[in-house]
Amino acid sequence: MLRIDRSLVEAMVAHARADHPDEACGVLPGPDGSDEPARIVTMMNAERSPTFYRFDSGEQLAVWREMDERDEVPVVIYHSHTATEPYPSRTDSSLAAEPDAHYVLIGTADPDTALVCSYRISDGEITAEPITVVGEGAGEPAFSVPAPDSDDHPARAKE
Repeated sequence: MLRIDRSLVEAMVAHARADHPDEACGVLPGPDGSDEPARIVTMMNAERSPTFYRFDSGEQLAVWREMDERDEVPVVIYHSHTATEPYPSRTDSSLAAEPDAHYVLIGTADPDTALVCSYRISDGEITAEPITVVGEGAGEPAFSVPAPDSDDHPARAKE
């Protein structure tokens, strides 16, 4: 299960809103073996697309080197879906290269409330997982984190 500070969720949502209508993307590094990310690294979507994201290879290399120097791993890899449900697409699944990472998708189709969902993706298999949001935020949350077994979670429609 992913345990994440509210300020990091708010930062991901803010990044997704700022890049809308293009998909936003980034990484939340943290200690190896941890399910608790420590910070956010917003990255550029090299595709500049509302339907696809790709890390810039040079930026990704620099970020992964910095994580190595800090003894960190990518605890979360996130991106937004601007017009579709925050559920991994076939492309998202095929590009998921970090089997230990949590893949967080942020749905920004609703201008008032972003939908934040987390998945594990391994060998093309997608498993929705719960998110525990901890800490205090800057105000009223502009996001919703549905439980994987709730009717409003995008994974329910895929069952």
